[in-house]
Amino acid sequence: MCLGIPGEVIEFLPDQPDLARVDVSGVRRVINIGLLSDEPPVPGDWVLIHVGFALSKIDEEEAASALAFLEGIGQAYEDELTALAESRIE
Repeated sequence: MCLGIPGEVIEFLPDQPDLARVDVSGVRRVINIGLLSDEPPVPGDWVLIHVGFALSKIDEEEAASALAFLEGIGQAYEDELTALAESRIE
């Protein structure tokens, strides 16, 4: 199963404008935000992430609901976190 995981934008990489550091359930990773060029996120925004790419911006309430759901489904969520941790966009 492929899932999108909510992450909070922390900062942008100054020399690579399409890359941002996000916090995903306590794990900080660099992701590509290039798909959001029409409405780029700012620090503090939440984005929906799949295999290292931000797919859309979401609000904090939607992020909290998605995280609660994901934590409730168990192994599929753990598998998606593992895939995120193994992706390298730097």
